[in-house]
Amino acid sequence: MTVLDCLLRRIEAAPACLVTVESTQGSVPREPGAWMALFAGDPQPLGTIGGGHLELQAMHEAHERLADHLAGRPARAAVVRRALGPSLGQCCGGVVHLRFECVAAADAPALRRRLAPRLQPVALFGGGHVGHALARVLAPLPFALHWIDSREGVFPPQVDADTVCEHSDPVQAAVPDLAPQSCVLIMSFSHAEDLDIVAACLLRQRERGDLPFIGLIGSRTKWATFRHRLAARGFSNEELAHITCPIGVPGITGKEPEVIAVAVAAQLLQLLPRDLA
Repeated sequence: MTVLDCLLRRIEAAPACLVTVESTQGSVPREPGAWMALFAGDPQPLGTIGGGHLELQAMHEAHERLADHLAGRPARAAVVRRALGPSLGQCCGGVVHLRFECVAAADAPALRRRLAPRLQPVALFGGGHVGHALARVLAPLPFALHWIDSREGVFPPQVDADTVCEHSDPVQAAVPDLAPQSCVLIMSFSHAEDLDIVAACLLRQRERGDLPFIGLIGSRTKWATFRHRLAARGFSNEELAHITCPIGVPGITGKEPEVIAVAVAAQLLQLLPRDLA
């Protein structure tokens, strides 16, 4: 269950005070749209607006505003300005405008539309050890995962709500239907499948130009072999330059599935549009 799902479920039973970062100036802990919610009698927030004294003060004010709401007292100004300076014990130097609003069950549909995060589509080809580790790492991050394999029974019985699993045989047949602007990760159980998936992605890129990242797991030697075979299939050097192999941020040398997954997830995070990062 996501934090948003938890909020929507809890406000069915009791109202909450929602605190949202309305706008910012300068250096600040979180971006506009970040939020947290407080419930009466519960000191722990759902979500976060960045921690530190800014968040502690906002939590205190949220509880006060929620008490006013429950008692029927007049509401205060919805948006407040907080400078991240000595008065807050923080030296970021920026300014945050926070919006406070009390929300209840009737607000759930609007909150789902407003607070649902924008997700970057990722197509992951391969349900092996690294694929499983990567799916776990990506689950809490701003990605919508389309997970594809040619084998039956390779996916876990339960996956994250933003993950769609697909059995495709041949596996490259799934490429034309990938969501536009998908980042593609190729790590199937066989080099032959990997080659066919890369070729299908290059053909789609040639026709539509809507795959911003195509990453292939493997060594430089593997890519040299693939490059030669793909050139024989008619792909130009310019087209082949669109493939990233090896994948993962440089400098991480571990080969454990979990280490590779973290390195690849970090690389994807570097590629996110500014409003998703």
